[in-house]
Amino acid sequence: MRARRRTTVRTTALAAALVLALGAGPLAAPAFASPASSAPAAVSSGAHGPDAQALRAALEGLPDQDATAALVRVGGTDGRWRGSAGVHDLASGRPADPDVRFRAGSTTKVVTAAAVLRLAARGEIDLNRPVQRYLPGLLGADFRPVTVRQLLNHTSGIPAGDGLGSTFEELYAHRYETLSPREVVASAAAKGPEFRPGSAQHYLNINYTVLGLLIEKVTGRPYATAAGELVLAPAGLRDTYFPGADPRILGPHNHGYQAVEKADGTTGLVDVTDWVPADEAAGGMISTTADLERLLTRLFRGELVPAPQLEEMFTVPAGVAGATYTAGLQRFEYEGTVYWLKTGARYGYSTVIAGTRDLSRTLVQSVNSTDAKGEGMNPVVQRIALAALK
Repeated sequence: MRARRRTTVRTTALAAALVLALGAGPLAAPAFASPASSAPAAVSSGAHGPDAQALRAALEGLPDQDATAALVRVGGTDGRWRGSAGVHDLASGRPADPDVRFRAGSTTKVVTAAAVLRLAARGEIDLNRPVQRYLPGLLGADFRPVTVRQLLNHTSGIPAGDGLGSTFEELYAHRYETLSPREVVASAAAKGPEFRPGSAQHYLNINYTVLGLLIEKVTGRPYATAAGELVLAPAGLRDTYFPGADPRILGPHNHGYQAVEKADGTTGLVDVTDWVPADEAAGGMISTTADLERLLTRLFRGELVPAPQLEEMFTVPAGVAGATYTAGLQRFEYEGTVYWLKTGARYGYSTVIAGTRDLSRTLVQSVNSTDAKGEGMNPVVQRIALAALK
C-alpha cells in the first residue's frame, strides 16, 4: 500500500512540474466521429530502457478530443522506443505516418542558439557585447545595452512584438500573411523596455527574432541559409527545412487541426495544416522526430558547438529569480535527475525535445494537438512525457 501511494505521489509531482515546463493544453472537447486509430508500433531495447507498456498506454485512444495523432521517439544509452498512433487526417482515417514532417515551433530556438554559439566560437560574435553594437538603431534610445547572452537566455527586457491578431480567428484569417522580423522588432521597441536587462527572465519569441537578425548581419546571408550551413547540415538533418513564405509542409505530413467553437455552441475542428509561419528564427522550422533526435544527440555530445560555448546551453542565468531558461533550452529537475528540454507549438502541432545531459534518456514527441497554443498542458503530451521519464 505504501509503495502504491508513493508511486502516485511521485507521478502527481512530476505531472505538476511538467505543467510548468510544457505549455500546451486543450479547449472544450471537439465533436467529431473518431476514425479507427492506428495501433502503436514500437521497438525497445536495453535492460533498463523505456517503459514500453506505459508508452503504449500513453498513445491509446487516438484520435480523441485532445489530439489526432502522436509520434514518439525515446532513446539514449539506456535503450530506445518508437511509437505512433492516431490518423494521417480525419477525412481518410488512415493511420498516422510515423516518419513525416511537422511544424517544430519553438524547438527552432535550439537551432538559432546553436548557430549563434557557433559564430561565437569562431570569434564572429561576442556574447557579452550589446546587440545594439551589431544592429545600431534597432531598439532605440529607451533601451539600455542588451547583450547577446541576454537575448539567448530571455533576460533582455525587450517586450513582445505585435502579430497579425490576438485570437485564433484573427490569426487564421491572416494565415497566408506575415510580418517581417524588423516590423515585429519595431513594434516591440515602440513599447519600451519591460525590465532592466539581466534583472528578470521572460520567455518571449522576440529575443530570437532579434538573434535571427543578428545572424543575418554577421553572416551576410538570410537566416535560413545561415542556419542550414551552421547547424542543419553539420547535424545531418536531412528532412528539416525553413519554409519561408510557403504555407505548405512539403513532403509527407500528418494534418493538424484546431478546435473552435461554432455558432451553435458546439466545438468542431478546423484544418490548420497550411499556414505561413511567423518568427522564422523563433519558431518557423519544419522537421521530423528522427531529425530532432539527431539534433539533440549531436548537440549534447559537443559535435555541433565547442565545449566552452556549449556550456551556455546548460547554464541558467545566476541571480535571476525563478529562471529556468538557458541559451535555447530549459532546465527541468525531477527527483535529482536534470532534463534539458525545449517545447514548440504551432496551431495543430505540439513538439517536445528533452534529454539528460549524459544522453542516458532522450525524448522527442510530435503531437497533433487540437489546441496547441492553449493554456495549460495537453493531456496527450503529458501522458507521453510521464511515460518517457519514468
